[in-house]
Amino acid sequence: MIEQGKNVLITGGAGFIGSHLVDRLLPEDYHVTVIDNFNDFYSPAQKRANVRNHQNHPNYTLIEGDIRNPEDVQRAFSQGPFDIVVHLAAMAGVRPSLDNPSLYMDVNVLGTQRMLDAAVQQAVKPFFLLCSSSSVYGERSREEFVETDPVDRPLSPYAASKIATEAAAFAAHRTCGLSVLCVRPFTVYGPRQRPDLAIHKFCHLMEKGEPIELYGDGTSRRDYTFVADIVDGFYRGMHFRASQFEVVNLGRSQPVSLTEMVESLERALGKKARIVSLPFQIGDVPNTYASIDKARRLLGYEPQTSLDDGIAQFVSWYRQSKLAVAKP
Repeated sequence: MIEQGKNVLITGGAGFIGSHLVDRLLPEDYHVTVIDNFNDFYSPAQKRANVRNHQNHPNYTLIEGDIRNPEDVQRAFSQGPFDIVVHLAAMAGVRPSLDNPSLYMDVNVLGTQRMLDAAVQQAVKPFFLLCSSSSVYGERSREEFVETDPVDRPLSPYAASKIATEAAAFAAHRTCGLSVLCVRPFTVYGPRQRPDLAIHKFCHLMEKGEPIELYGDGTSRRDYTFVADIVDGFYRGMHFRASQFEVVNLGRSQPVSLTEMVESLERALGKKARIVSLPFQIGDVPNTYASIDKARRLLGYEPQTSLDDGIAQFVSWYRQSKLAVAKP
């Protein structure tokens, strides 16, 4: 018999954040069901490597399926009833969304609605933890982004799709009584990071001695947050029950410039970057800066990892993973 509160469904659990969350839960006797479609947005082999060790655990179940497909969603929910649903699955990325907005709306909005529908149909409704994005805030000044700020001016289809998922979750709360926590992570990085994201992409090019492309003058700022700190926020969020619908930021709340991030990579790699400067890109925001006062108050959240320490851990993982691939 599964202990109450320990049966969890994670969508996108083979991905970057999801697989780290599974790492956190399995040693604590959670029963974890993952639904993931292993799409080719980036290498499915990397995602299969993420879950390889999980599949040997007796409390782990993997459902290969698409959250847009009601039959696949029902297969996942047949492993329930679930106490908690952590909804991470999505088409991610600001720039790719510019090329295929309809796909982003289809996966992110319809997929989220399918999950909400299944959650409210469960005999005892689960606690629903929705992964949103800091992109919902749009273009802001260098002041902290606060959860009460308006989110009605998205700069990309990706951001628009995430705003829509929050609205759908709120509607499920108001109309069906679903308890929801919407989490807005800020620029997550670390081992297993998607290869299209800046730290991973720059590391790969710098390691090979190839030039990196910087958009803008290097002064744009991001609130880079190490994946272990984000996962700790999700873990704490899974145990939050004080209210029926809340939105919280998860970030480090110490933004650094693009130039400073590259300098940190240079220190970790022991190599100097060759930089090609390009114009600022449509859809990108000049600044992200998480206010985490609410997460501290509600969740006891407190990020622990400095940028230099986090990038050093990423570089170590990157080099080890490349060595593993190179072995016959």
